[in-house]
Amino acid sequence: MVSLICTLQDHCDDVNWCAFSPTLLATCSADKTLRIYNTRDFSEVPYSPLSGHGYGVHCCCFSACGQYLASCSTDGSTVVWSTDTGEIEAVLEHPGRNPVRVCAFSPNSSHLVSGASDGTLGLWDFHTKTLHRTGAVNDTTMVACSFTPCGQMFVTGSTYGDLRLWDLDMNQLHAEKNTHDLGVTCCCFGPNILSDSGRVQFRLASCGQDSTLKIWTVSRSNTGSCKMQLLHTLTGQSAPVLSCAFSADGQLLVSGSVDKTVTVYDASQGTLLYTLNQHERYVTACAFSPSTPLFATGSMDKTVNIWRLEDGHSGHGKSLPVETATLSCEGRKLLCHSRLLVSDWSEEDVGAWLCEEGLQALVENFKANNIDGAELVSLTKETLASELNIESVGLRSKVLRKVEELKAGCVCTGVPDEYLCPITRELMKDPVIAADGYSYEREAIESWIATKNRSSPMTNLPLQTTLLTPNRTLKMAIGRWRTSQ
Repeated sequence: MVSLICTLQDHCDDVNWCAFSPTLLATCSADKTLRIYNTRDFSEVPYSPLSGHGYGVHCCCFSACGQYLASCSTDGSTVVWSTDTGEIEAVLEHPGRNPVRVCAFSPNSSHLVSGASDGTLGLWDFHTKTLHRTGAVNDTTMVACSFTPCGQMFVTGSTYGDLRLWDLDMNQLHAEKNTHDLGVTCCCFGPNILSDSGRVQFRLASCGQDSTLKIWTVSRSNTGSCKMQLLHTLTGQSAPVLSCAFSADGQLLVSGSVDKTVTVYDASQGTLLYTLNQHERYVTACAFSPSTPLFATGSMDKTVNIWRLEDGHSGHGKSLPVETATLSCEGRKLLCHSRLLVSDWSEEDVGAWLCEEGLQALVENFKANNIDGAELVSLTKETLASELNIESVGLRSKVLRKVEELKAGCVCTGVPDEYLCPITRELMKDPVIAADGYSYEREAIESWIATKNRSSPMTNLPLQTTLLTPNRTLKMAIGRWRTSQ
């Protein structure tokens, strides 16, 4: 069930975009301002509203750790704000100073892309706030962009109706023409990375003036070739679809339309779950929270509605499959053992978890071998057999399967996904940026490089260098998050 929990009515013109960080909601409007809200109670933060643009603000997005907010405007600039103080950190002037319609951070915030009304693109090195590359598609307006979850590619959508895939050197990898008749309005990648027969796959959603919402598979082979394949065409709305967004776990997809409705779909099956009718004019924006079961929708009626998924987990709506709902229940069990971090579990916490999972017979064995949370998530078939003397192959497999489910549950129980190492799925203590642009726990990526022939854990593509750069911004953000728990 979805319920409306509050309506924000602070803007005095059309709401154009909304975006969540783990703790904040940002909205932007044709009234030239951005407004920032605390997601605990949706009260406005002291420095809101932000007034630094000379014309209407089209789009806004948070950096991965939530420390920065970027916004772009008809005034031809992309402004970077500090979310701690509300102060302007940088003003990025788009090449040619044409109106900037869209902007997006890469998953690790190393890059920021901006797209303008003349079809030009600017790819910025976010750490230095300098222009890294430019690109263009003639005779069109860039209105949509989104990075793949690995951060090595991004897609753009335009009023011409095409979707184009680019790498970080602004090489065009693939162009899918005429995806939406009369133009694309929004696009976004899902959070998951799939691997199949030597190809890395992503899910992409796009919507347009043709009143459809489409779900695509975007894949890239080890040789670098890319292709797009249409999976679903969703027709739950009767007018142009203006916005779309995946939930943090990729299970749900929400969209807003000119017909004033908000629709929520099961992203895997392409089935319509809910149609919401509380807005009075076009629904122009939608976004899911990365850390709570909430999503926001913005409209030309000047309001932002905040919705809650009543079962308590984003992506686990009441109409979804039973096995998904079961996972959310398992996730809730973990809260009684620790502050969400399995690696912090005591030996007693591990024993209680074994009992809950029907593995009571192993409690004394684990206790005798001093298996705490950190040891639990490091277990392998070899250690179970040789050190814990578990002879049954089936029992060893069951333990490892339950441990993997436990690691996956971390994402559903409130730890922001960007704070988890993609390799270990544990909270990072010493995050570093690898050559693929993604952040990892230093020890985990060093071990990976030593044993995996220098391939990227996220894309399976070769790493151009083994150089690792400390991600101090992310480390500080994780520290602040841990202190708040």
